[in-house]
Amino acid sequence: MDEYFVYIDEAGDEGFGKLRNPNSGGQSAWLLLGGIVVSKENDRLLPRWRDEIMDQFPNKQRRDLHFHKLKHEQKVLASRTLAKKPFGACVVASYKPTLLDLDDRKLEVFKSKGHLYNYLVRFLLERVTSACAAKSRAAGRPCKVNVTFSKRGGTDYEVMRDYLFLMRDGREVVRPVRSIDWSALNPEDVKVEDHSNRAGLQIADVATSAVYSALEPNLYGDTEPRYANNLRSRFLKLDRQILNCGVTLVPRGCTIPEQSRLYLDGL
Repeated sequence: MDEYFVYIDEAGDEGFGKLRNPNSGGQSAWLLLGGIVVSKENDRLLPRWRDEIMDQFPNKQRRDLHFHKLKHEQKVLASRTLAKKPFGACVVASYKPTLLDLDDRKLEVFKSKGHLYNYLVRFLLERVTSACAAKSRAAGRPCKVNVTFSKRGGTDYEVMRDYLFLMRDGREVVRPVRSIDWSALNPEDVKVEDHSNRAGLQIADVATSAVYSALEPNLYGDTEPRYANNLRSRFLKLDRQILNCGVTLVPRGCTIPEQSRLYLDGL
């Protein structure tokens, strides 16, 4: 049996209050959920990969890696270093202003605590379990996917597990077009740990935040795609395409800012 380890982190927030734009601050316009996938053999190497990055930083005080605390040149180095490592990356991204165009009933659902986050969990797990299962199936072996989420304040992980069981047991009112590969994932095996405790979560933070930097404009209306472009070789592909596999926009085909679209069009 092949065994894979998936580490998941997020970038941005769920709030729909005052959304950030080039003229004023506020809550993020984007919410991203991203993960890295490694084999069982490479899982034990993750602390070494993290330390390889940290050892290149002067005056380092801690061993845990936080992407948002790094300077630009350190983010470039971190993404360039990780691009050489054997792991897969997958990110799903929601542009929240698009959801504001929904009818009031649907919008209120997405505004409910945890709903948008869990919706993105579904899309992410569909893609990573499919990729892992397909690779093992091609080799004639079953596979097991172990999932660890970075602990996030305000997230009810029991509700998330209940949602996974509901999907697994086929109790959804509307049947999905795609599905998580339940032959590879048991919801009971899903774990939640602190970011500082697992190198895999810290590397997932780098991958997710790299794409976030390419999509979320700053106060001047600019994005920074360099970090994500450095990691381009690591994103999962379907028919040699990253878009809608390694990086997925939810909902697909929605209208987004030109600066954000430039990155996605390049995939």
